[in-house]
Amino acid sequence: MNSRREIDEILEIIHDLIIEKIPFNKVLGLTVESLNLDQASVRLPMREELIGNFIRGSLHGGVISSTLDFMGGLVAFLSVLKTMQGQSVQAMAERFAKIGTIDMRIDYLRPGVGDYFIATGYVLRTGNKVAVTRMELHNHERQLIAVGTGAYVVA
Repeated sequence: MNSRREIDEILEIIHDLIIEKIPFNKVLGLTVESLNLDQASVRLPMREELIGNFIRGSLHGGVISSTLDFMGGLVAFLSVLKTMQGQSVQAMAERFAKIGTIDMRIDYLRPGVGDYFIATGYVLRTGNKVAVTRMELHNHERQLIAVGTGAYVVA
């Protein structure tokens, strides 16, 4: 069993990996709002470069799907970490490197208009090889913009 300090160190490593080492997350401008073994949320600031509909000034659908895909993969990995209690950081890092999207569905519910957006997610089921997740994107007024369901390889 990993100590609380070891788990915090692992979460800090994950934070650095997902924000500092994944170039596309830097392009999007994602920042971590919360991160623990039970849940995570990220913040996406609205910027002119992310606009898809210039008349309405709303987020590009690809930005929405990318953000939700990232969130699904993240919560899938956090779910796997729970099963890896007591294993080395190296083993956890190797498992992180294997996470990948198998399938994803996004439902766009309203235009992505807002000052910023918060993506959240949770795991519906984690098996030995696949995790299925549910993700949501809300704007700064807590309006639900889009939802997604994703399947991720975790073995």
